[in-house]
Amino acid sequence: MSEVSATVAEAVLSLIRQDIISGALPPGSKIKLEQARARYSASVSTLREILNRLVADGLVVAEGQRGFEVSPVSKKNLIELGDLRLLLEGHAISLSFEAGDLDWEARVVAAHHKLWAIERQLLEGDGTRTADWVRYDWEFHQALVSACQSQTLIATLSSVFDRFLRYHLLAESFRGKPVVDDHRLLFELAMKRDVAGAQNMLARHIRNGTEHVIKSGRIR
Repeated sequence: MSEVSATVAEAVLSLIRQDIISGALPPGSKIKLEQARARYSASVSTLREILNRLVADGLVVAEGQRGFEVSPVSKKNLIELGDLRLLLEGHAISLSFEAGDLDWEARVVAAHHKLWAIERQLLEGDGTRTADWVRYDWEFHQALVSACQSQTLIATLSSVFDRFLRYHLLAESFRGKPVVDDHRLLFELAMKRDVAGAQNMLARHIRNGTEHVIKSGRIR
């Protein structure tokens, strides 16, 4: 694959991933290659390659000769993803807090500042910033673990985070002030390098997020 083709493929991969996570491609929906070719302006062979990558990430299911469909959702899977996220992110936090330097602190400060700015607008009722919140939420959590010195760990966590986040977007409800408070406390604990405190806060953060999604009634 040429450098240009690879760049196009990565862009299309990002678009399809975003459509799945946002719910624009609903859970269980068929992904028909001819329709996808028109929607994403990509060749069928490129789409097959991309969809197989998303199968490996758990966002798409391959159905043999019947093609592909968006992975279904369930309460059981949501809880499993929450547990896996806590395991991975909790471990990454311990490594990152120990190794983090001044540059790491600056990344965490900047990421939290951007997240807080968006959350403040959401609290004021500006629902148009939800997509920005999704991006800055991940950027903040990524900044917290960015000094863990393991790209494999961060990549695996990113994949789990995407699948966990999909449930929150399907619930179509911002958790409001409690999630803002969670992020503020995680930020303060990071600045103190309080690993145990941050891990406990993260566990509460993930548990409350999971309960919020289940209470929305949108996940069966």
